[in-house]
Amino acid sequence: MAISYKDSGVDVTRGYSAVELMKRHTKTTFDEHVLGDLGSFGGFYDIGDQKMAHPVLVAGTDGVGTKLRYAMTLDRHDTIGIDCVAMCVNDVVCQGAKPLLFLDYIATGRILPEKVADIVKGIADGCRQAGCALIGGETAEMPGFYADEDYDLAGFTVGIVDKDKIVNGKSIVAGDVLIGVASSGIHSNGYSLVRKLFDPESAEIRAYSDELGMTIGEKLLAPTKIYVKTVEAILAKHPVKGIAHITGGGFIENIPRIFPKGIGARIDTDAYELPPIFRMLWERSGVDKRSIYNTFNMGVGLVLAADKAHADGILRDLAALGETACVLGETIEGEGLVL
Repeated sequence: MAISYKDSGVDVTRGYSAVELMKRHTKTTFDEHVLGDLGSFGGFYDIGDQKMAHPVLVAGTDGVGTKLRYAMTLDRHDTIGIDCVAMCVNDVVCQGAKPLLFLDYIATGRILPEKVADIVKGIADGCRQAGCALIGGETAEMPGFYADEDYDLAGFTVGIVDKDKIVNGKSIVAGDVLIGVASSGIHSNGYSLVRKLFDPESAEIRAYSDELGMTIGEKLLAPTKIYVKTVEAILAKHPVKGIAHITGGGFIENIPRIFPKGIGARIDTDAYELPPIFRMLWERSGVDKRSIYNTFNMGVGLVLAADKAHADGILRDLAALGETACVLGETIEGEGLVL
C-alpha cells in the first residue's frame, strides 16, 4: 500500500492556500526597490543609490519566544507578527541603520491557511511601521514535531547605514545623559517567567483587570513597540552617542552593552512611574529589585545616550513624536549598572 506525503501529515495544498492569503498582506509592504513577487526561490531588493559615502549593511534576527503560548491559548494571531518584526528592526536601528527588508519563518504542526495569514498580517503591519519590505519567508509544516495548533515564529532583517553615521557608543563618556523611552508593555522577553506567574491555561488571563484597563491576556499580548521611525527622526536632528534596545536581560545587561570600557551608569528607577503590569509581575515573583530589572524592560523599551547639552532637545522632540520619555540616569566612571 502506497503512503503519500499527505498520509504523513503534510498537505502541500494547504501551503499553497496560505501563500495566496499571505500575498495580500505582504504586497502592502512593497516599495519601488522590491523586485519580483512571492513564490521565487529568493527575495530581491534593489538597494539602488542610497546617497551614502560608504554604505554598510546591518543584519539582525530574532524570534518571539514563549509569548506565543498566549497567542495560541487565546487564539489571537494577528499581532504576534508585529513582535517578530520589532525584535529584529529595533536591534538594527540601534546602530543607526534603516531597515530595508524582512524575512519570516513560521513552523507549525499543521498549516491552517487562515491562521498563517493572520500571523503574516501582523508581520506586514510591523514592516509598515518600520518602513521595510516583507520580501519573502518560509512556512514549514512539521507534523509529529509540533502539535497541530502550535507554531514557532522567527524573523530576519537587513538594514543600511553610512559607515560614518554608525551609532556604536564609542564616544560615550562619564556624565552623559541616559534617556529612557517608554515601552508598550512586556514586549517579547521574560515570558518563561510570565508563564509561571500568569498560567496561560487559567481563566485569569481572560478576566478584566481594572488596574490594567483591559483583560490580563490582552496586556500580555500587547505587541512590542517599534522604534524605527522615532529613532530615525531623532538621529536626523541630534547627535546620539549610543542606543540600547531593552530586551532579554533588562536594564542590567542591555544598557551597559553600549558603553566603552571603563564606563558604567547610575539609573534612577523613580524617574518614571512603573506601569501596573510590571508592579504585578514584581509582586507575584517576589524577587529582589536587581533581579526584576534583569528580567523585564520595566516600562522602558529603548535608552538613548547623549551629551547633557542635547537632553532637552531630544526630550522635546520625542514628545512631539508621541513618545513618553524621561532622563533615566547618567553615565559614570566604572563598570556595570547601579540602580
